[in-house]
Amino acid sequence: MKVFKAVFSLVITLALIWALQTKFGDIPPLGAFLNPSTGFWQNAESKNIIPTQNLKLKGLQGKVTVKFDEDMVPHIFAENDHDLYYVQGYLTAKARLWQMDIQTRSAAGRLSEVVGPKALELDRYHRRMGMTYGAEHTLQGIMKDPVMSKVITAYSDGVNAYIKSLTPAGYPIEFKLLNYAPEEWKPINSAYLLKLMSETLAGGSDELAMTNVLNKFGAKITNDLFPDYPMREDPVIPAGTKWDFKPLPVPEPPAAFKAQMLAGMKNMDRIEGIGSNNWAVSGAKTASGYPILANDPHLNLTLPSIWYQMQMTAPGVNVYGVTLPGAPCVVIGYNQKVSWGVTNVDADILDWYQVKFKDASRTQYWYNNKWNNVTRKVEVINIRGEKPLVDTVLYTHHGPVVYDNAVMAKKGRGNIPVGNSLRWIAHDESDEFKTFYLLNRAKNYDDYREALKYFTAPAQNFIFASADNDIAITPNGKLPLKYRDQGKFIMDGSDPANDWHGWIPYEQNPTVKNPPRGFVSSANQSSTDKSYPYYINWRFESYERGKRINDRLAAMSKATVDSMRILQMDDYSIRAQDILPTMLKYLDASKLDNTQLAALDSVKKWDKHFSATSVGASIVNTWFAKFYQFTWNDDFGDKKTIMQFPGVDRTETLLINEPNSAWFDNKRTPVKETAADVLSSSFNAAVNELVKKHGPSIGKAWQWGNVKPFEVTHLGHVPGLGSGNFASGGNSSVVNALVDGHGPSWRMVVQLGPQVKGYGIIPGGQSGNPGSFFYDDMLKTWQDGRLKELLYLRSATETSSRIKQTLTLSK
Repeated sequence: MKVFKAVFSLVITLALIWALQTKFGDIPPLGAFLNPSTGFWQNAESKNIIPTQNLKLKGLQGKVTVKFDEDMVPHIFAENDHDLYYVQGYLTAKARLWQMDIQTRSAAGRLSEVVGPKALELDRYHRRMGMTYGAEHTLQGIMKDPVMSKVITAYSDGVNAYIKSLTPAGYPIEFKLLNYAPEEWKPINSAYLLKLMSETLAGGSDELAMTNVLNKFGAKITNDLFPDYPMREDPVIPAGTKWDFKPLPVPEPPAAFKAQMLAGMKNMDRIEGIGSNNWAVSGAKTASGYPILANDPHLNLTLPSIWYQMQMTAPGVNVYGVTLPGAPCVVIGYNQKVSWGVTNVDADILDWYQVKFKDASRTQYWYNNKWNNVTRKVEVINIRGEKPLVDTVLYTHHGPVVYDNAVMAKKGRGNIPVGNSLRWIAHDESDEFKTFYLLNRAKNYDDYREALKYFTAPAQNFIFASADNDIAITPNGKLPLKYRDQGKFIMDGSDPANDWHGWIPYEQNPTVKNPPRGFVSSANQSSTDKSYPYYINWRFESYERGKRINDRLAAMSKATVDSMRILQMDDYSIRAQDILPTMLKYLDASKLDNTQLAALDSVKKWDKHFSATSVGASIVNTWFAKFYQFTWNDDFGDKKTIMQFPGVDRTETLLINEPNSAWFDNKRTPVKETAADVLSSSFNAAVNELVKKHGPSIGKAWQWGNVKPFEVTHLGHVPGLGSGNFASGGNSSVVNALVDGHGPSWRMVVQLGPQVKGYGIIPGGQSGNPGSFFYDDMLKTWQDGRLKELLYLRSATETSSRIKQTLTLSK
């Protein structure tokens, strides 16, 4: 018996040792993960900061001083450009190495290498849509530039200097969770980040859905439901602005397109909120007499933050702002003379083309009345725990055929047309980092305009203000020269008339400087009024955020930084202002029960603000969502065919002007419904849903902050490493556009003048380490709608009580 017990104990011990060293599914080898000397225990950091440190790095050319403030924002003082970007790379990697690694892997289609087959379809999609193809071309553009090639190389060398200093004990915790090691950083990795941003802001497609609408309903109905210009608009470039240039001839659409369409079409439906706000107010409207600039880019909110704050100083440059971890330069920020910010233009820079192959071999395709050779690109996707997948992607002159067949598409993304090639600006050679390099050093309006020449994609509304009292905004990027509505639908890839016909000249991109109204702004609405001679896109964000911003700015005088901060947090709904009176007019209160009457009373008392404590906001938001669904689901909610739903703007106009429209009639019922019927049924459905989810008592449980779930999640969606759910105000159509986990990723306000002052906040912290105090220490300030005054140092010797650590780097 004793022998059996001994053998049994030995077997159990050996099994436990084996289990601790073995990876099971998503669980890392627990022995390594729990090891006190190398495991996750090593990732805990003290809040206490060592006041002074010295470090020698082989790649430096001179001495670099780094001052860290109380938020661990580095203020870099270098003697030359090389060391500036070398240290930027080193410090960013020190704070955000896993974030840099995983984002690069995602863009490059290499997630399967570390997480296994669960990421295969995403990897395959990114490979097949040409992310690697585009990154290679962007890198070519960067390396041709004698300045930017040195910048990107120095940055990469700095990242690698930090990686080489690591031991397994020092790996960020996510590497330990996934049981892999960081690899060498290459310049192309920074180019991948540009492709990832292009995908986020300009990688969507409605062409398949819109083509299906056209095929089902025909041109007349499509034209009516998707008008060429929104019913209401307050464009980025003020209406009536005169264009000071002679436009190029606009291409003629092919005969097939003219026969297909009776008039232009524009669809305004899209996922709202991702896009951003920015504005600049002239000195004539401020208390200081100098311009104030504000920017809050709306992106997916994660821990760690998408942005990393930094001040970068070397001969010829002293800039503060936010950087993209993995990329050189400050992207949004300010220096002593100027400030700038960006919002998304949503230009139409992604089109689909039908491909006619000669035969099943698919070695040739028909274009311009002849057979042309197909190019093949072999993609090898390594998969953890499995054999690699070898995937061959076909390329026409337009670009890659993303999905070859229906089986591939069914596994992948539903909005990708099968057998079509993709023309995407992100595939082209570019040098976007040059724009930020020059903006970081800009001194005036002319420098701003020179910097914008180098920006390709995704097109951005670049806002500008200077100590010279100039303000400006330019919807800017490399914009294709197209006929109107080109790319609204899938196009015939064999007809050269459907190709992009060159580019809108940079100097003819819409822009305005020092407009009479005293401010410039954008919130992703239409770039211009109808007088602009070129076609930019058939869809933009709805006008409400832009309208509210412009209304508030127009009314301002003696504006201050706090005026701008309050506007960034504004949650008043122009949409409710536009349509709620009509919604209430058609609602018959005599048909409501007691709970519904109480809900109606809350709606009537609502101040149209999406504040966290508002009950009316919850009811109206749910009501309108139901009304929208009930109006369109019977005609556009086809489970077998992807269909584009008409936009919110068209829906509102239909309600206000055409309450008896046939579109309100539900084809699935025997009676003929009107807007009043749909409003009644959708109101009842909204109240029932709120009762079911939040209880029958119309009180705190129905407040908007409780009804709308919101969380800043961990980038890798690791449970427990996000913020947890918290009550928040805001909505996709209000200035404070907080919804579905995305919103203001960096709030910044800059007061220009003799002594520039900046204020800003990110929804998290500087560190990417969940074991650090600086992982989420700024989140509460961000939640409260407050800004921190940014420490802008003029020299390495300047003193401040906010400086907590000085790091001296030398070769």
